[in-house]
Amino acid sequence: MGQKIQAVKGMNDLLPVVQKDFKLTASFWQAFEDIVVRWTRRFGYQQIRTPIVEQTGLFVRSIGEETDVVGKEMYTFSDSNDSLSLTLRPEGTASCLRAVVEHNLLYNGPQKLWYMGPMFRRERPQKGRYRQFHQVGIEALGFEGPDVDAEIVAMSAELWNELGIRDYLTLEINSLGSREERAAHRAALVEYLSCHEEKLDEDSKRRLHTNPLRVLDSKNPDLQEICNAAPRLIDYLGETSLAHYAQFKTMLDGLGIAYIENPRLVRGLDYYNQTVFEWTTDKLGAQATVCGGGRYDGLIEELGGKPAPSIGFAMGVERLLLLVSEYGALEVNSAPDIYAMHQGEGAALQVLKYTQMLRRIGFNILQHSGYQSLKAQMKKADASGARFALIVAQDELLNGAVTLKDMQGQLGQVTVTAADLVNTLQQWKNT
Repeated sequence: MGQKIQAVKGMNDLLPVVQKDFKLTASFWQAFEDIVVRWTRRFGYQQIRTPIVEQTGLFVRSIGEETDVVGKEMYTFSDSNDSLSLTLRPEGTASCLRAVVEHNLLYNGPQKLWYMGPMFRRERPQKGRYRQFHQVGIEALGFEGPDVDAEIVAMSAELWNELGIRDYLTLEINSLGSREERAAHRAALVEYLSCHEEKLDEDSKRRLHTNPLRVLDSKNPDLQEICNAAPRLIDYLGETSLAHYAQFKTMLDGLGIAYIENPRLVRGLDYYNQTVFEWTTDKLGAQATVCGGGRYDGLIEELGGKPAPSIGFAMGVERLLLLVSEYGALEVNSAPDIYAMHQGEGAALQVLKYTQMLRRIGFNILQHSGYQSLKAQMKKADASGARFALIVAQDELLNGAVTLKDMQGQLGQVTVTAADLVNTLQQWKNT
């Protein structure tokens, strides 16, 4: 027997049943995906699907060469034919906008797009954070005002309500202002932090001259006093940025969406400006952020397109579904409507004919395979969770009949003619 080959660390199989170290099942995941499809349609978003592999330069240019994602976490390799540097996508916005620019999707006006799929980052696996993870992303492209900022926050809040986890999430917001305002703040911040450099940890020292805003996001308790006293970005915002932020907050207030202003909320990617926000929870340990996003008004131009204001957010599916599985409400029903059984020569073919007909009109059917006693088949029918059992043995075959059994016991067991099969099942299903 050959040696077993295991999955790569931090990359999980999604099975029909609960795994020992990964409790989410494929049916639970599918139920969530069904909700996402309906939810995005209600808000007028259209799906876009992009490749998993992109040119490395896309992420270096959009995310930022000095970010942790580009500097330490990307899976990058050379194409064997032309030595082109390729990367497994670490996030979805850059890929989405590359496709928008390449195919000129904004030619006829603004677009509201959504995507769902796997992303890849080489980081230490922990609860809710994996090396292959999945995101659902929302991108509203070509919209300038704070009204769309408020709408996508409200959109996310609607999803939390539908999943039954709204009470376990907190909305944090901030404004990063314009590129020029951030540059002025950055200069003041570097000067301030340089005066305290001897007290910074190694990670913060590394970020001091590459991405100093991320120092303010440090979780090191020894740095909290330094971070709290650092120059505040909001003090460097001009009239236009302050007005945008104020209108955004007014709209959230009007919608009844509670929030906390967090002046240290900066997000981990370089492309953000103006409005940024995160939905956080205290139910998943250190990994508190479930969903985050904000404006990236300059990114489309950076990727070669015409300037277009844009905003979006992404949620980590694994982390979100862990929260839903423990505290929320997501209806999952993977059981078939009917478990079909047969016994005797010719019965299997007849059952195949019945089940094909019933599937065409909307019944989900699990048909027994192989030849076992009806008693053994009935045990499997019970274990399947099917609402009804369909049985064709020799008596039914000779008489052109079918036996139906309500596995929940309410409607008992009856034998009907083949002509009455559909009507009987439809009546039973509606009972």
